[in-house]
Amino acid sequence: MNFKKELAEILHTVLEGEIAVGDLEMLIEKPKNAAHGDLAFPCFSLAKLKRKAPNLIAQELSGKIESPTFEKVEVVGAYLNIFLNKKQVAQQVVSEVIKQKGNFGSMNFGEGGNVTIDMSSPNIAKPFSMGHLRSTVIGNAIALIVEKCGYKPIKINHLGDWGTQFGKLISAYKHWGDEEQVKQNPIKELLALYVKFHAEAETNPALEDEGRAWFKKLEDGDQEAQNLWQWFRDESLKEFARIYELMNVEFDSFAGEAFYNDKMEPVVKMLEKKGLLVESDQAMVVELTDEELPPCLIKKSDGATLYATRDLAAAMYRKENYDFVQSLYVVGHEQSLHFKQLIAVLKKAGYDWADKMVHIPFGMMLKDGKKMSTRKGKVVLLEEVLNESIAMARHNIEEKNPSLENKDEVAKQVGVGAVIFHDLKNNRMNDIEFSLEEMLRFEGETGPYVQYTFARACSILRKGNWQASAEVPAFQSTWEKEWKVVSMMLEFSNAIKRACVNFDPSQVAKYIVDLAQAFNKYYAEVKVLEESEERTARLALVYAVTEILKEGLRLLGIKAPEEM
Repeated sequence: MNFKKELAEILHTVLEGEIAVGDLEMLIEKPKNAAHGDLAFPCFSLAKLKRKAPNLIAQELSGKIESPTFEKVEVVGAYLNIFLNKKQVAQQVVSEVIKQKGNFGSMNFGEGGNVTIDMSSPNIAKPFSMGHLRSTVIGNAIALIVEKCGYKPIKINHLGDWGTQFGKLISAYKHWGDEEQVKQNPIKELLALYVKFHAEAETNPALEDEGRAWFKKLEDGDQEAQNLWQWFRDESLKEFARIYELMNVEFDSFAGEAFYNDKMEPVVKMLEKKGLLVESDQAMVVELTDEELPPCLIKKSDGATLYATRDLAAAMYRKENYDFVQSLYVVGHEQSLHFKQLIAVLKKAGYDWADKMVHIPFGMMLKDGKKMSTRKGKVVLLEEVLNESIAMARHNIEEKNPSLENKDEVAKQVGVGAVIFHDLKNNRMNDIEFSLEEMLRFEGETGPYVQYTFARACSILRKGNWQASAEVPAFQSTWEKEWKVVSMMLEFSNAIKRACVNFDPSQVAKYIVDLAQAFNKYYAEVKVLEESEERTARLALVYAVTEILKEGLRLLGIKAPEEM
C-alpha cells in the first residue's frame, strides 16, 4: 500500500525507464496544504534530461498518469499535484488495518539483524532519579521501534556498578555508616552518605585520596571492599527491579561496568601490540591527533583503568557475542566526546565495525533550570514521581468515572504513560524542565489525551456492537469528512521509519497526537452511530483508528486502557 511507489512506477514507464523507480520515489513529496493534493511530483530534475522547461514537462506528464488509484492530476507550475481516489484508498487502508491489526505499519528492512542498545544504566547505591528516566524511556522506545522495522533489539542495562565513586562510598560508610540504618533503608542511607562525603571533602581534601585508595583496594580484590560493594549492588538492584516493573521495561542483559573487570587487560595488550599505547604524564593513552580529538586515556598513572578501557572491552564483547549490525548508546549529550574517542580508538585499531556504533545523545532533565545532581543531593526520585502521577490519575478516574472497574490498573497505565509520553513527545536533544504539573496534564499533547481518545473510540465500538471481520463493507460516499483521518493513517509507517532512521521516538509521539486530534475532530462532525448505510463502514474506520493508536502507544512503551 505504497502510493508513492505506485506513482513512481507509472512515471518510470511514462519516462521510458530513463530514471529508476527508487530515484523517482525519492522525489515525490507530500504537499503541506491538502488543497494541493495528496502527492506532488516536481519536474525540475527532468529539465536537463528532457531539455525542456519544467512546467512544459509537467503538462506533458499530466495526461499520461492513468490509474484508478489517482482520481485527479493538476499542474501547478513545475509541479504535478496528484489526488488519491478517496473512496478506493479509504476502503483499502481500513481493510488493511483490520486484517493486519497490530502488525500494520511493520517493515522488514532490518532483516533480523541484531541491534544492541546500551540504555538506562543507573548507578548502584544511588536512587533511581528523574535524571535516568530519559535514557530508559528513549532506549525502550527505540528498541520497540527498531523491532517494528525488522531488527532484533538486545537491551543492555550497563549498570554504573564500578568506579571511584564506590571507593568514596566505602570511605563514607567506614566513617559515618550505621549497618542497621543501611539495612532498613539502603538507598536513602547510601545517598545520604555519598552527599555527606562530598560536603566533608570540600573542607577535607584528604578524603578524596582516601576514596581513591578504597577503589584501588576494590579493584585489587580486597575482601572487605568487595563485600561492601556487593551489598550495595544487591540492594540497588531490588529497588531498580521494582521501578522497571512499574514502567514495563525489561532487559536482555544487566552486564554493568564490573562485568568487564577481567576483560580490560586483553584490550590494553591489544592496543600495546598494535603500537597505539603511548605514555603521557605517567599515564597510558591512545593519541587521536589525526582524528582531531584529545588523547584517549586508557590507564591512569596508578594503574587504575578508566571508562574508556571498560567501554572498549564492552564494545568488543558485544560484537563477539551478539554480532550486531548496529550498536546504540542512549547516553546524554555531555558524553559525546567520550563516544567519539571510543569509536576513533577502535577504528584506529582496525575494527571497521566501529562504524556501526552510534551514540544517541539527549538533552538533560533540569530542575529550576539546573542539572540535577546526586552529589549535591538535588535529586527528584523517579518512583515518587510515578506514584504521584498514578495517584493523580486515580483521583481523576474517581471524579469522572467512579464506576470504572480495575481503577488501580487503569490509573497505573495512565499515570506512568503520562510521565513517559511527556519525555518522548519532545525531540530528544531538547533539555526538559522537570514539572510535575506539566507532566500530569490530561489535556493537549499528552499521553492521557491519546489514551482517552483510544478509550473513547473503544466506547463507540461497544455502543455500535462492532464485530471485526475480514470483510469491510463498501464505502458509499466520497468520504470527504473521513479523508483527514484516512490520510493520517496512511502516514503511520512513514512516522515509524523516520523514528527508526533518526532514533527519534518523538516522530511516533507527534504522529499519534495528530491522529487523535484528527479523529476527535471527525467524531465531532460526523454521527458515527447514526443509522445509515455508512454506519458499518464508519465503525470500521473507528476500529482501524483504535488499532493504530494502541500500536503507536505500544511503540512508546505505553499501555492503552479501553476504558478511562
